[in-house]
Amino acid sequence: MRLIDENGGQVGVVELDEARRRAEDAGLDLVEVGPTADPPVVKILDWGKLKYEREKQAREARKKTHTIEVKEVKYRPNIDKHDMERKTDRVKKFLEKGKKVKVTVFFRYRQLRRPELGTEILDRLTEAVTDLGIAETRTGLESRRMVMVIAPIKTDQKPKSQTPAPTKKSKQKAAAPPEEQAEKQGETPPAD
Repeated sequence: MRLIDENGGQVGVVELDEARRRAEDAGLDLVEVGPTADPPVVKILDWGKLKYEREKQAREARKKTHTIEVKEVKYRPNIDKHDMERKTDRVKKFLEKGKKVKVTVFFRYRQLRRPELGTEILDRLTEAVTDLGIAETRTGLESRRMVMVIAPIKTDQKPKSQTPAPTKKSKQKAAAPPEEQAEKQGETPPAD
């Protein structure tokens, strides 16, 4: 067996009994790190410490992972205008919070003969949320439903039209000289 000591130095090829004795003398464990190598590679180290560090790295990796929550909103082909607006507002709120939205249109019996109604609903919804999300997937009629998944647009990718338009007060403040602004706020103007 090729032995690596506790400091990471190469000891060389030794018998298994010799490697175990050296590990016991150091008060550490003998761990096989390269079983497929010829000869196999073993290392003298503290197994408990190594195991703890691996668990710590796994915990850190889990902390850094970000799970994307998917919310679902269900529609029917013969939905009323007001209900459509309410559900569309709910989709918009989910997208603003950065969540994906799964939109499902459920069909019943005779409604299955008119799949274009479901397509029309999904088209109207896509048009209503173009500034907040992008349709990732969209299926046709599968069994008794149509499904579309909408992903939120990241904040740095939003169109510039999202910035608020200047109001009358902000225009007046910008146009007024600093002395007038200070007098309006009850301050004394800066001396030149």
